[in-house]
Amino acid sequence: MDRITARFHVTWPGFTLGLDLDLPGRGVTAIFGQSGSGKTTLLRCIAGLERAERGFLSFNGEVWQDDRTFLPTHKRPLGYVFQEASLFPHLTVLGNLRYGLTRSKAEQKVSLDHAIELLGIGALLERKPERLSGGERQRVGIARALAVSPRLLLMDEPLAALDLARKQEILPYLERLRDELEIPVLYVTHSPDEVSRLADYLVALEAGTVVAQGPIAETLARIDLPIRLGEERGVILEGIVAERDERWHLERVEFPGGSLWMRDQSIPLGHTVRVRVPSGGISLSLEEQHGSSILNMLAGHVEEIGDDDHPAHSLVRVRIGETVLLARLTKRSVAALQLRPGVPVWAQIKSVAVAR
Repeated sequence: MDRITARFHVTWPGFTLGLDLDLPGRGVTAIFGQSGSGKTTLLRCIAGLERAERGFLSFNGEVWQDDRTFLPTHKRPLGYVFQEASLFPHLTVLGNLRYGLTRSKAEQKVSLDHAIELLGIGALLERKPERLSGGERQRVGIARALAVSPRLLLMDEPLAALDLARKQEILPYLERLRDELEIPVLYVTHSPDEVSRLADYLVALEAGTVVAQGPIAETLARIDLPIRLGEERGVILEGIVAERDERWHLERVEFPGGSLWMRDQSIPLGHTVRVRVPSGGISLSLEEQHGSSILNMLAGHVEEIGDDDHPAHSLVRVRIGETVLLARLTKRSVAALQLRPGVPVWAQIKSVAVAR
């Protein structure tokens, strides 16, 4: 099985990075955390730009770094996308792309034409960087990273320098890269929205250490981890758009264990979507409720109960078939309902939205 194994120890004045990671060798792994948590340092170690005091790195069985081996950056088959595209100003877009292509001796994994099509930059090829918007420059930078035929793509907060509109412009292209290419991506970000939309696997860093790692749905559904995307805890569900109610402008998303009605986003039937369900948007009942305004009610059972951040609240992990939800309740409600592992409940979901 394809894996990326990374162990690094780096000491700077006032900061220590100490990591031991076993990552999937495919899909998008989000390296998530606040500024100063060590995200960029980890990426630089993987790229060979930072030499750790103690380090080990293997990619799909090939050792790139250990006590006796240290492949320099130019010999590591990777592409690197920075916050700023840093295009050559004297070259056109096509010239920038060809520059990356001529410096690569690797077998072409992604053709230049394919990279241009994936990033939607065909109409920009004859422009100089000064005539590009920030979002366009970053798309060209990503295409240039693909032009070196990487077996691993590193992306260091590629949307951090862009405003919200430009971020929303680029995210669909990044989703295409995830869905259509077999190149694994390590994606550094502190943005919950980017994690929700792109990540298959999550590594959460805090002060140079790993506080959590694992598949995103499983990791966010653990109540023993201090991981939240946005203001509160919640889960990410992946499902299929199965039905549209045109009269009421709603669509139904099916996932393993049930389905949810939500506001119509004009997503075609049969398409896969990710939805975010915040813990504060769920209430629990011991019986199915009738005569309620809440459309989404799912039968399940309590799997685990733990403390939330505030002493008044508990997090209740509820199993719905193959899917897990997190509900935030007051401890008074938990006691009144006599909730404990194994108790059947109805989850009433008041808030759900497409991760976009």
